[in-house]
Amino acid sequence: MMNEPRLRYVTCPDPRGLHRMAYWEWGAGNEGPPVVCVHGLTRNGRDFDAIAQRLAQRFHVVCPDMIGRGRSDRVADPALYVVPQYISDCVTLVARLDTDKVHWVGTSMGGLIGMSMAALPGNAIASLVLNDIGPAIDPEGLARIADYVGQDPRFESFEEGERALRALMVDFGPHTDEQFRLLSRHFVVRRGDDWGYHYDPAIAIPFRSAPPATDLWPFYDAISAPTLLLRGAQSDVLAEDVAAQMQSRGPAAQRVDFEGVGHAPTLIADDQIETVERFLLEQSQ
Repeated sequence: MMNEPRLRYVTCPDPRGLHRMAYWEWGAGNEGPPVVCVHGLTRNGRDFDAIAQRLAQRFHVVCPDMIGRGRSDRVADPALYVVPQYISDCVTLVARLDTDKVHWVGTSMGGLIGMSMAALPGNAIASLVLNDIGPAIDPEGLARIADYVGQDPRFESFEEGERALRALMVDFGPHTDEQFRLLSRHFVVRRGDDWGYHYDPAIAIPFRSAPPATDLWPFYDAISAPTLLLRGAQSDVLAEDVAAQMQSRGPAAQRVDFEGVGHAPTLIADDQIETVERFLLEQSQ
């Protein structure tokens, strides 16, 4: 049976004022650098329930909902839904945790945030897990994401919403019904008399007008933290040649590919969890 994490909030500054960012806490009291797990573009911190419960046996695990997602504030100005603001929020979160170092696990957008933070002088990232993201993003994958981000459908029931979500997330690879429920139960939520997705559709506005930079090699080359690269073998976001370069440039990432998976591994399957756990334990010795 899965335990439930503790929901907490941190107040973060932005150019318009202040907003609250929610984060989910597992294994509070465990010693050593916390593990911060940051989700993809439309998702939220509860995506990491399976791996967080496992890691919480040894680590303090923190899974934020980036603004506009999950339990965090929706902001009035969609221009704040960009990586620089997310970095600012995460720096505030690390300060709240009262730690000098964190291990970072970032899926897609969460990896872009982590990669950008790890390139900054004086950053707090002790080790970095990049989940199906790199310093060059395949235009085909960007176009596919731009096609669906910001959708705001309504469903008559949770089950109807879950079926639609499963079709949308087919690239994430095979999941049992129980495994997929971990991806749907905090994403398909009641909205008034019906059901919908748990994010602000306005996150699509800056993504479409100014999509993520497709050449972040200067950031990647500046990273010194030990890095693990996870890749869906059928990914349309992280190309094979980019992943190969990431093994020899910058932090010279260790690399693990998962067959039958596109963008992105969900870190729910045992082999995916064990890969991340093994790397984090190695960095904690």
